[in-house]
Amino acid sequence: MKREISGSVVRAFILCLSAGVVLFLTVQPLQRRAVVPLPLPPPSPELVIRRGYASYDAYLRRQLNKTLDPRLRSIWTTRDWDRKIVVFAGFFSRLRSEGLLSNASSCLCIGARMGQEVAALRRIGVHDAVGIDLAPRPPLVLRGDFHAQPFDDARFDFEFSNVFDHALYPDRFVAEVERTLRPGGVCVLHVAIDRRGDKYSANDLFTLRPLHRLFRHSDLVHVRKVDGFGLDTEIVFRKRNNNQETATATTYAAGN
Repeated sequence: MKREISGSVVRAFILCLSAGVVLFLTVQPLQRRAVVPLPLPPPSPELVIRRGYASYDAYLRRQLNKTLDPRLRSIWTTRDWDRKIVVFAGFFSRLRSEGLLSNASSCLCIGARMGQEVAALRRIGVHDAVGIDLAPRPPLVLRGDFHAQPFDDARFDFEFSNVFDHALYPDRFVAEVERTLRPGGVCVLHVAIDRRGDKYSANDLFTLRPLHRLFRHSDLVHVRKVDGFGLDTEIVFRKRNNNQETATATTYAAGN
């Protein structure tokens, strides 16, 4: 009897300790590469940046309000969990069949929240996959700010995101993708075109031209329609190697 009671106490202690660790990771200040707020770009009819944030920390707090909403987290981990994994697995399987992803790819899911995208990659056999979000959910999702990814240069072969609309600085979002992609690496974005996002969105995209301009070191692979949880367009870029970057930059400069 004493052994059973002792075992129960130990298990309860371990559960409490685990919960405490998760809470500690969530409430700790975000560990990130420094983001020095810059003036927002001038208004554009094609990519509209939403105004009204008193500071960058205020922007981060607003984004965390959605990620940490208990009602949404309950939905994401129960009713939506398997459904989203199945849909994401379908997207990734098609990209793999097109040679844009392989089981050996090192993959990053940006703004992954609970980690369904990461789980989908692992389900189809792509095991070197991880996500980042402002609030971590180990082991699938690490803490990270997509304006300043916590990774070395040229770390990934493949990056996916469906939260481009949450970027307050779209140029930094894309620059970090291109920094952490290896030459020849692929970035896949799911976006909504000409449709205002939810109240947590930080920008509204009305054409694909701004993305073409932002991906300065990558080539467009394809654009196609998708049904991705309110997002209607998939756009894929492949990062050029250094020689291609130099040649393209020279041609572009001469063209201007």
